[in-house]
Amino acid sequence: MARLFGTDGVRGIANTELTCDLAFRLGQASAYVLASDVHRPTILVGRDTRISGEMLESALVAGICSVGARAVLVEVLPTPAIAYLTRFYEADAGVVISASHNTVEYNGIKFFDKNGYKLPDAVEDKIEEIVRGGMPEDFEAPTGERVGRPVRQRNATRRYVDFVKETTDVRLDGLHVVLDCAQGASFEVAPMVFKELGAQVSCYYHEPDGTNINDHCGSTHPRRLCELVRELGADVGFAFDGDADRLMAVDERGSLINGDQVMAMLAVYLKGQGRLRQNTIVATIMSNMGLDIAMKKHGIRVEKTKVGDRYVLEEMLNSGYNIGGEQSGHIIFLDHATTGDGQLTAAQTLELLSKCKRPLSQLVKDIPDFPQLLVNVKITEDKKGLWDKTQKITDIIAQAEQAMGENGRILVRESGTEPLVRVMIEGKDEKEVHHWTNLIADTIKECLC
Repeated sequence: MARLFGTDGVRGIANTELTCDLAFRLGQASAYVLASDVHRPTILVGRDTRISGEMLESALVAGICSVGARAVLVEVLPTPAIAYLTRFYEADAGVVISASHNTVEYNGIKFFDKNGYKLPDAVEDKIEEIVRGGMPEDFEAPTGERVGRPVRQRNATRRYVDFVKETTDVRLDGLHVVLDCAQGASFEVAPMVFKELGAQVSCYYHEPDGTNINDHCGSTHPRRLCELVRELGADVGFAFDGDADRLMAVDERGSLINGDQVMAMLAVYLKGQGRLRQNTIVATIMSNMGLDIAMKKHGIRVEKTKVGDRYVLEEMLNSGYNIGGEQSGHIIFLDHATTGDGQLTAAQTLELLSKCKRPLSQLVKDIPDFPQLLVNVKITEDKKGLWDKTQKITDIIAQAEQAMGENGRILVRESGTEPLVRVMIEGKDEKEVHHWTNLIADTIKECLC
């Protein structure tokens, strides 16, 4: 049986895979496991803008209250806001109902502990055991006044906006910023943050209707933002994803700046201020070869982890580093936050622009970005876990590795959140990159679809 938790919580198509019954059981189990040593535990609950969010929130909260816990509802807020507010309000745990960058039919449920960190595998396994097997035999359902109840926290948005603003010491007067809010959880807080810091803000895709989240907008569809920054003559643009824990940046010329490049710029800036711990950043195996080259030039080490911001965070905590992230735009500033935060990353980038007095295009010009192609191959559910056990697929990967040699890099992996096999190749020759990526992807389709 496949593990319920993926790399970022429990995710699936809302109302068929991620059902209300499953949300109820996740609410019960999480409240029992995460706050088992507290007499009346408090669980903070937030969500993004997708139409299924309120339905799943009702079921999740019912599960939380059924074990005697109190659910504090903060409604629509970014994922990093829930991590921060869980600590600020001294809750016993936090829950976010979101499917991040996925399209509207998906939703997800992910958890934070009382310190705002994503749960380790062992704790998720305890929750999953109860979800699948039912509450422990010695559990006694509360009755009467011992039943939990939901309450709404009205000032949560204001508290989070103030927190992001407090992470920078600059005013942004004179800077023109374009925001793409992905019709998602950043639609209210992101414009507030940057307007209150003094920037001129032009905001787009900030009118969510429940069905348009990530619909040809946001960090996975940044083309229109690139056009808007050029058309408006703005200094910078930022595209968030649906739950606003990551971003893509756009320079004043309308060129896309990925997470690797943003992290590299900020690492050099922090090192110059003596604030980059151990002169090291943490990236993943998906990071571009250009990041390694740029960091070596500045005397900064790069530690690599498996794909997933949880693994980046784990390495940061274990080794005492303070900045890490992914090419996709999840960047963790451990001096300020416990998870990736698009708003916070944008604030730090704008601080850099304000203090350096140089356009973004100049700050990234020495950070090479080698040709890289990523193809996602959708596979059938019954073929999960088979790509690296299929001879025809492993043979074509071996041929590609031999042909590209030291001039390229090949990474094939299965998604932890969707039924996909991701094929990523980068190298110096763009034509060769496209040839081998498409050949491997076609072979996977032939064998596993």
